[in-house]
Amino acid sequence: MRNVVLGFLGTQLDRGKRGGWKPSLGLCQVDGFPVDRFELLYDVKFSRVAHSLKKEIELVSPDTEVLLHRMDMVDPWDLEEVYSKLYDFAQDYGFDEDRERYHIHLTTGTHIGQICWFLLSESRHIPAALIQTGPPRGEQANGTFDLIDLDLNKYDALQQRFDEQTREYGDLLKGGIETKNSRYNALIDRIEQVAGLSDAPIFLLGESGTGKSELAQRIYELKLQRRRVKGRLVQVNCATLRGGAALPTLFGQRRSHTGQPGTERAGLLREADGGVLFLDEIDELGLEEQALLLHAIETGRYYPLGSDSEVTSRFQVIAGATKDLTRLAAEGQFRLDLLSRLNLWTFRLPALRERTEDLDANLRFELARAEKMLGIRVGFNADAADAWLRFAKSPSTLWPGNFRDFSGAVLRLCTLAPRGRITRTQVEEEIATLQRRWRAADSNVDSKLVGDYVDRPLDPFDISQLAQVIRTCQSSQSISEAGRKLFAVSREERASRNDADRLRKYLAKFELSWRDLIE
Repeated sequence: MRNVVLGFLGTQLDRGKRGGWKPSLGLCQVDGFPVDRFELLYDVKFSRVAHSLKKEIELVSPDTEVLLHRMDMVDPWDLEEVYSKLYDFAQDYGFDEDRERYHIHLTTGTHIGQICWFLLSESRHIPAALIQTGPPRGEQANGTFDLIDLDLNKYDALQQRFDEQTREYGDLLKGGIETKNSRYNALIDRIEQVAGLSDAPIFLLGESGTGKSELAQRIYELKLQRRRVKGRLVQVNCATLRGGAALPTLFGQRRSHTGQPGTERAGLLREADGGVLFLDEIDELGLEEQALLLHAIETGRYYPLGSDSEVTSRFQVIAGATKDLTRLAAEGQFRLDLLSRLNLWTFRLPALRERTEDLDANLRFELARAEKMLGIRVGFNADAADAWLRFAKSPSTLWPGNFRDFSGAVLRLCTLAPRGRITRTQVEEEIATLQRRWRAADSNVDSKLVGDYVDRPLDPFDISQLAQVIRTCQSSQSISEAGRKLFAVSREERASRNDADRLRKYLAKFELSWRDLIE
């Protein structure tokens, strides 16, 4: 591999004005670092110095080819001009990394030039390592020589620190829970990357109880650590913004609007200035409020209620929803322009039933939280733990309230545990309580869900069963996966286990297909 050096002519140093030492000349005399080609950039004003230096290098290092490149600068201290010209130089240069190793000589040129060299090297527009040379010291007749490679993968200690920091950010977003679900872990990794680099809105989509509010809080904490925000986190559930209270709550209110003293309100947008505004259940926000919110998000300006003067507030947005905003927009219930602004980064939080491999870790987390809340030590008896986890992980346990149901159930078990030990009898009673509540809540919900897909009357038995099938299909990646969940018990007794075919035939009874349920 041939060594190629790129560098500026040192208009002062390469004339020997520091004790006779010339950096570009000295670089070509370093033992163990043969320079096969030197690409020397110079301004026409210093043409004589450049040509003189070329002759000196050829004299002391005959094997070094010196190529002069004229690069005139109106102002060598102008960052935009220097970067633009070096960028153009890099674009036109034919780098051949299979045959040549490239290096940038940082010692010569202005500080602005050095900064631009670094930026272009760090971004790999110029695939080069950096060289820093210094005047002779002691026995170093040709000066000091330091090679800096910006490929941080080669610096194990640095890479370990970066990896450790990334893990810490991931742990923060997970709330310290050691999750195993690959889809959820990939989701958290992407959120960490986006939240740490972008100020764009983040949209969290998921069923009620999947942890949108907790994740929004952790995203804010991550942004705070990464210095993306300085202000506070302001949270609002948009379902509570009804009627005449919605506008003043969000945008504030001036006393002149009501004429009554003590009615001034700063508004949540003002409180979020410099920080993050979390709009939970944004699918419940009215169309008028949506239009005003869009303008505030895009411009950072809005009019408080009763005011003729605009207020400025710069904030970042995290939005949460349980409903599909695309479908709502198609039905005219959500503004398409606001949806387009919010869904640059959309993250769907999986339901608890889709993360059964994380239930053990979440159980430990909930036990620790209950212990802290109750001030006592609590644990499961072995048979009780087996019974609880078997129920929690069963495909027939849908957890309609997701982590909210799970957390509440564990807290009840801990509170009622005799002498701090959760028994098998307690677990069975709690399971019965959950199933009774879910049946009562699901009767109307099931009818509505089935009614979205089937427009003919059905028996109550069929409604309940079909609703579970629809939910399972919508939470599965394929029809085969859905079939395995739905026929988890009976499939073990069959010689043929074509679960997908069984599911297709079942759906066909209601004139439905797999595609009907997932689109």
